[in-house]
Amino acid sequence: MTSPFVNLALIYWTDLRPLVIKMPKIIVFLLLFLPFQVLFATPCSGKKMGISHCEGSQFVCNDGSYSRSPKDCSDYFANKVSKPKPENRVTSPSMPSANERDRVNKILKLDYPGFTIWLDCEKRGAVKFQYVAQHDSGNAKRFKRFFLDPKVPAECQQTTAEAYGMQYDRGHQVPANHLDASAEAIKATNAMPNILPQAANMNRGAWMQTEEIIECYRDIAELLVVGGALWGQDSNDYFVHTHGVKTPDAFWKVVIRGTGQDERAIAWIVPNSQDATKDNLDRYLVSVADIEHLTGEKLPVADYVKHEKPASSWVIPRDCKKG
Repeated sequence: MTSPFVNLALIYWTDLRPLVIKMPKIIVFLLLFLPFQVLFATPCSGKKMGISHCEGSQFVCNDGSYSRSPKDCSDYFANKVSKPKPENRVTSPSMPSANERDRVNKILKLDYPGFTIWLDCEKRGAVKFQYVAQHDSGNAKRFKRFFLDPKVPAECQQTTAEAYGMQYDRGHQVPANHLDASAEAIKATNAMPNILPQAANMNRGAWMQTEEIIECYRDIAELLVVGGALWGQDSNDYFVHTHGVKTPDAFWKVVIRGTGQDERAIAWIVPNSQDATKDNLDRYLVSVADIEHLTGEKLPVADYVKHEKPASSWVIPRDCKKG
């Protein structure tokens, strides 16, 4: 059977023969090669600055435009995952590349702009996140859409970026507002590996209260924030069929400020429940040692601080601007 590429070349040769008889051979060769070059061109190349993500089968480029490539975006990235490129390839900084991922026991370490998450492929969710909350010096707008990360294997992330429903929010592990100094970073927080089902009252209540505390205290001193999700029971796993992800039973967070003798830390384990409102936050205070014992994590907190459990959460200053 004749190759379709050979057939295509013959068609072009037949159509162009009257014109090319008088042309130098090198020009004839370039004319015949041009269709193949277009066919195999990399989507979003050149001034489009590379591929950002997929919208269905279409490529969305880093400059915000859509690629005219006839290739299917989903198939393109599926092939990229199954056939990794060499370690020294150049990739877009907006999403982690394959050589930035560290697969250990089905855990992927994903380095996004401004934060890092550890994604459990079996759970299709982040078991841990970490970032530094620096002085609030930006006001980048929150990215409106949630999206799957095209550089993360499909079997390691949720199957859709659609809303959960049933009074569960698409809850951020790393909040967008804490990275508003960078449009690139604030967009990355909406990638689904950073998102898990959170009870609406919890997401907008106790969990948001921890974020507001960080928002205020990062203007006093730089903060290291480490957190994650806890799974166990399956009675709340409403989104396995729709999104491929189980619902965490709780979320934990540790905030660290200061160094040496001035180091302080505060920690919470917040149940993923509609009862976890803002007024109940102090009920979820624990010590850093409690979280280490529960999760097996070794957290970067001084030993003399690990066993402290404050009587109440850090007070939000009156003059704090939470936006």
